[in-house]
Amino acid sequence: MSDANLDRRLGALESRFDHLERLLAAIHDKLDRAVPSVDDAKRELQAWVTEYVSLRLQQLVPETCEHPERELDADVAVASDGPVLPGTRIRCTDEVISRLGRIPIPFVRQMVTQKVAETARAENVGMVDVRFFERAATF
Repeated sequence: MSDANLDRRLGALESRFDHLERLLAAIHDKLDRAVPSVDDAKRELQAWVTEYVSLRLQQLVPETCEHPERELDADVAVASDGPVLPGTRIRCTDEVISRLGRIPIPFVRQMVTQKVAETARAENVGMVDVRFFERAATF
């Protein structure tokens, strides 16, 4: 092989290496910009999971429209003092209100309240305490 031919082939090879080096640098730059921090990725994932779970729960149990309070049976105590189950006139303890407040999804909190109220009416319970709440709130 002649020196001129060898120099030409070496030049072509160097040109290809330069081109490959520029492509790899561009890919590296794109990858560096595309990778979010761990905290950002964690926040995005948590937001997505929360939205997804909320959407799925709404599909299972859609929000109901508001209706005026029904008159309670005469044998069910009517609240006169102290806290009541939201949307009802059934008396309850402050601890029950606190536990209801810890349910983060509004329509789930509403479902639990309705279930407890229905059970209290059915069993003629005048005051919902924590023990009754825990038993009645179980689906």
